[in-house]
Amino acid sequence: MAKKGPLGLLAVISIGIGGMVGGGIFAVLGLAVQLSGGGTYIAFALAGIVALITSYSYAKLSVTYPSQGGTVEFLDQAFGPGLITGGLNVLLFLSYIVMISLYAFAFGSYLSSFFPVDSQALWRHIGITSIIILMTGLNVLGARTVGKAEEWIVAFKISILMLFILVGIWSVNTGQLQPSTWAPFISLVAGGMIIFVAYEGFELIANSAEDVKNPSITLPRAYYYTVIFVIALYVLVSIVTVGNLPLNQIVAAKDYALAAAAKPFLGVFGFTLIAIAALLSTGSAINATLYGTARVSYIVAKDGELPVILEKDIWNRPIGGLLLTAGLTLIIANIFDISGLATMGSAGFLIIFAAVNASNWKIHKLTSSKRWIPFLGIVTCLSALFALVWQTIVTSPFNILILIMLVGLSFAIERTYREFTGRKIKSIIKPTELMKARKKIQSEIKDRTFDDNYKI
Repeated sequence: MAKKGPLGLLAVISIGIGGMVGGGIFAVLGLAVQLSGGGTYIAFALAGIVALITSYSYAKLSVTYPSQGGTVEFLDQAFGPGLITGGLNVLLFLSYIVMISLYAFAFGSYLSSFFPVDSQALWRHIGITSIIILMTGLNVLGARTVGKAEEWIVAFKISILMLFILVGIWSVNTGQLQPSTWAPFISLVAGGMIIFVAYEGFELIANSAEDVKNPSITLPRAYYYTVIFVIALYVLVSIVTVGNLPLNQIVAAKDYALAAAAKPFLGVFGFTLIAIAALLSTGSAINATLYGTARVSYIVAKDGELPVILEKDIWNRPIGGLLLTAGLTLIIANIFDISGLATMGSAGFLIIFAAVNASNWKIHKLTSSKRWIPFLGIVTCLSALFALVWQTIVTSPFNILILIMLVGLSFAIERTYREFTGRKIKSIIKPTELMKARKKIQSEIKDRTFDDNYKI
């Protein structure tokens, strides 16, 4: 029987778009222009292709293994418990924290744009702290509340972005979009991968799988609709931005680039409107990412890879992981700058997405997948990671050290935790065992007839 949960297609799409759009357009648009020049829309399209290929593996795995843990569950099912899987799971958890920090930084930056220059730094920190606390409280209320909040927030911000596109597209200076304004091709590709963080939000859909109505139908649709819609949105918004404001002005206002880009054709009203949309957008991204992160920490702890306290339910929800995530985010978001956060976040998720594609490639029979698609996903994610690392070495060598520390810390935490606590990794259902169980069930129901409301 199809499982019935509180979240329908619209709510699930809203969670995905809420995570993607908040981090993409409002947090890293200025950084994208700084790296890619007039070819920013090409950079967003290239990064979107990597995300779209990977969404195939997520859709297949989510239907096969609907779980609060999402990515964590996929890696465990494909590769089993071990240092590598455990390290990747911890990396995912830390990458989530980096992403929420990035969104919170963007929220604080847009909030501070309403205040005098000499007080903007203070207001940015006030905004960062306030939004993290507010959205943590909202998540405590449960999955249904998160889904409902995402629906109206996403609807509002998408409406404003569509207004930005429809009005701004008529005044675009196409000369600012010509190939002569693009960064060199390899830099363009690398720039797209550094802002790959703009697309990581679709991964949050996997964490809501247990709360989804008719998951076998709803989940694949939610993934594909979300990623394709966001690719189109990013490309159009970047065209309007680069086509209406000189590149040097966009870079100068990169912390609130989209609002600055609206000013030439919408005036001060447009600046204010976009800034308000940015506040709601980044707030909803924090909301959606906190929703997923609490479940990641819960599942990783249940598998024995994080402290046991994180698998304790409070009010039937994994509140321990939520509070830990919020606390770490408050520290990181108030310390690091946006370029370092974007580099760490993009690299972390490219590594994780390569591993998820590898998971689907390994157990493609169980997920009924075409094996060449996850293999293509592995190749594109690793190529993107190489481009990101190359660009960072050339332009910001210090960020490479931060990236190495992030990855190294993930595996160090895993190894140290196991060694000092002696906690055993809990066993999981192996793919071969699942295949046998599935065949047995299929044989038992072979002669049965179900109507459209009761699909297996």
